[in-house]
Amino acid sequence: MKRIALLTSGGDCQSLNATMRGVAKSIYETYPDAEIYGILEGYKGLIYGNYKKMKPSDFSGILTLGGTIIGTSRQPFKYMRDPDENGLDKVKAMKSTYKKLKLDCIVILGGNGTHKTANLLSEEGLNVVTLPKTIDNDIWGTDMTFGFQSAVDIATNAIDCIHTTAASHGRVFIVEVMGHKVGWLTLHAGIAGGADIILLPEIPYDINSVVDALNKRTEQGKKFSILAVAEGAISKEDAALSKKEYKKKQAKSPFPSVSYKIGKEIEERTGQEVRITVPGHTQRGGEPCAYDRVISSRLGAAAAELIKQEKYGYMVGIKNQEIVPVPLSEVAGKLKMVEPDSSIIKEAKSLGICFGDK
Repeated sequence: MKRIALLTSGGDCQSLNATMRGVAKSIYETYPDAEIYGILEGYKGLIYGNYKKMKPSDFSGILTLGGTIIGTSRQPFKYMRDPDENGLDKVKAMKSTYKKLKLDCIVILGGNGTHKTANLLSEEGLNVVTLPKTIDNDIWGTDMTFGFQSAVDIATNAIDCIHTTAASHGRVFIVEVMGHKVGWLTLHAGIAGGADIILLPEIPYDINSVVDALNKRTEQGKKFSILAVAEGAISKEDAALSKKEYKKKQAKSPFPSVSYKIGKEIEERTGQEVRITVPGHTQRGGEPCAYDRVISSRLGAAAAELIKQEKYGYMVGIKNQEIVPVPLSEVAGKLKMVEPDSSIIKEAKSLGICFGDK
């Protein structure tokens, strides 16, 4: 009999339930008497021993359900080795919960921070298999993460909806897309939504370049423009600062986000009306798209196969449309960034999209 635990950590997304369903259905197919436990609210549940025994029926009807049925929380990796406010050793506590449940493996679904802690647990001797969850698509070792395409669809729809009002009023619209450090979501939604300007964290922008692109559109007789701006977009001036200097500058900023700063500069330099739209957490919500349902099912089934083979210490990734195991030690602590000279950026520029870098 197999005893498996499922844990979802970090930000939620649309396909967590679909992926857990894939794991559970595949496990039950091979081990009908398997015991599956849901660790409640992420690593916090593993630390404090909060869990529940799941039933096969718990995994029925959740393929299309967004969020996570076992809850999640953010537990920063950098504090995992620090005792809690009561002096509890978190790592020791997580190992204790694992041993108490007599687990054969814990399957952890999460993003970059989650994978750092998962690798820590693996190094501590626990049997761990992970699955790549994030709307940012920034996990090293996989071409795609589940949740990404659903978020792209939502962000793209936001841009689509802005087109008609932008055209009606002849305004400049900025749609701020999620992504603090990495711009995959903004890049894909921007291209899919027909944005004229796309600003990413990986490509520091020059406001003069942005204004030139807007003026060029005006000269061409185009009455509106749309910018897709990542929430982590940064100017060349700010990118030249140290982290400490930038953080200090941000603390004094009168703007709630970079989009409002850019919007004010555009109004001052062009005289055009600017409106800001922030889809925010809608990008994480709702049901998963068909693409995510498929890869979630595949990834979940592949995780179950690793458990059957007792092959632990791996993340299940996707490479060239094939499911592959990737050593956790190679994944933890790395980000998959948008390369400024990548083919997708070059192709977008050939379409006339401005990235603010020239």
